[in-house]
Amino acid sequence: MPVMSTNTTAGIDGSRPDDDAHEGTGIDHPSRSDGFVRGLSEVIGGPLGEHAVGFDRPANRWVGRFWTATRIVLALTCLTLALHWLQKSPCQDGAWQNNVQYTRFCYTDVLALYFAEGLNEGKVPYKDHPVEYPVLTGYFMGALGLPVHSFGETRPEVNQAMWFYNLNALVLGALAVATVATILSLRRRRPWDAALFALSPALLVTATVNWDLLAIGLAAFGFYAWAKRRPAAAGILLGLGGAAKMWPLFILGPILVLALRSNRLKQAFIAIGTAIVSVVAVNLPVAIPYRENWDRFFELNTERGVDWGTLWYIGRYLDSKWNTGAPGDQGPFQWLSNNIHTLNYLSYALFFVACLAIAGLALRAERRPRLAQLAFLVVAAFLIFSKVWSQQFVLWLLPLLVLARPRWGAFLAWQFAEIGYFLAFYGELLGAGGNQVIPEGVFVLAATLRLTTVAVLCGLVVRDILHPELDPVRATYRDDPDGGVFDGAPDAPWFVRWRRGGGEDRSTDGEPVAVGVSPSPSDPSSPPAGAPAAG
Repeated sequence: MPVMSTNTTAGIDGSRPDDDAHEGTGIDHPSRSDGFVRGLSEVIGGPLGEHAVGFDRPANRWVGRFWTATRIVLALTCLTLALHWLQKSPCQDGAWQNNVQYTRFCYTDVLALYFAEGLNEGKVPYKDHPVEYPVLTGYFMGALGLPVHSFGETRPEVNQAMWFYNLNALVLGALAVATVATILSLRRRRPWDAALFALSPALLVTATVNWDLLAIGLAAFGFYAWAKRRPAAAGILLGLGGAAKMWPLFILGPILVLALRSNRLKQAFIAIGTAIVSVVAVNLPVAIPYRENWDRFFELNTERGVDWGTLWYIGRYLDSKWNTGAPGDQGPFQWLSNNIHTLNYLSYALFFVACLAIAGLALRAERRPRLAQLAFLVVAAFLIFSKVWSQQFVLWLLPLLVLARPRWGAFLAWQFAEIGYFLAFYGELLGAGGNQVIPEGVFVLAATLRLTTVAVLCGLVVRDILHPELDPVRATYRDDPDGGVFDGAPDAPWFVRWRRGGGEDRSTDGEPVAVGVSPSPSDPSSPPAGAPAAG
């Protein structure tokens, strides 16, 4: 029989009356579904039994009723953020003497830029001072910094920098908790996936190094809006995220490719259009009257040299080791480092080629990939080929990986590599200040391990796309819980014809069959992806 569209159950607003009703009632337990966690569980007696009282099946006690999986994960997020605040506390007063910000691993741009961006003098971002970040981040800095300065002007006993940092930590922490809540809403049958974010060592050490959680929160909200079939809201939120840090705009590319394959271009164009309008609306009030100060972000990204820990930095180090010392002898990475504009073009070109490869993967895969899988691959490719990879950029990938591949083993390997880089980075900072702590080769090794683990994660996500029976999310959900209009939608007729070489595949009774189509989410009898067929 031909596969029919699955949108008949959608409400007026595009959402289904019961988004999770068709998925069943069981909660995924990592001790049973995740090989790594199952192995660790042997230490305490093995995986949770089928008849044990789990947090999704509480005993008739107040504690059991209150401490659901969702509340535990949210509490763990708050605990991690509290520990992060303690880890940064030695730097909160802004009195950084004797490199305390490096020896105590507590440096944060939030404190440093309170002074560097003139907020301590009451300067309005962009109007009175150029800002090195996209506009919405500048707005955010001013919205918190200027009231703190105004409050402290008549109160000399107030440490403005400390107040500014703590206010930022509070707001950014709330955005982190909201991001976890969004992940929990997207994964109601897999609430423990969000524990990857909540317990992330990288979140522990980098949460408030910069304002990245602002863009992460907006991107997560945009993801949620798309999953709930509200493309205009998704576009607005992703556009606002892109106005804070550019990477949330990259998610629009996977949306477009999946829309092309599923014949849902109208919704994709709405999201893209509203995202563009959002970016323009946020930027225009600054770009027109303060063009020179607004241009600072773009000038800095164009002129900035090779940053620590990037692919290009690693290559330049290897060039120096292989250099014979002859006059004019320099390797390709050293040459690129000396020709920044050429490096810019090469970096952009490699990212563009990677995006084309990801689009090709999405179109060639037998089963349509999930949105989170493609979004993770795109953002990871940007970081791998970028000439700047700051320590806190790990946060960009965190929610995307939780949604794309919630497996603890590879996740922890990546996190350990990130922590190793974090420690080596501070050693490198001390070395740059004249206090050599570690050899340069140790820092390069840490950067290489970080890059390698991200590349391995990309390979594992690609494997899950090519072999969807290995995808842990599709072992629980029938298709794509983040996909919105893509969830359960059949492939477009043109795509089916293209995949079949222009012909038409027919079943045994002579009726056409669409290939690579997800089971209908509105059919409760449809088994989850990867489940054995009956009979």
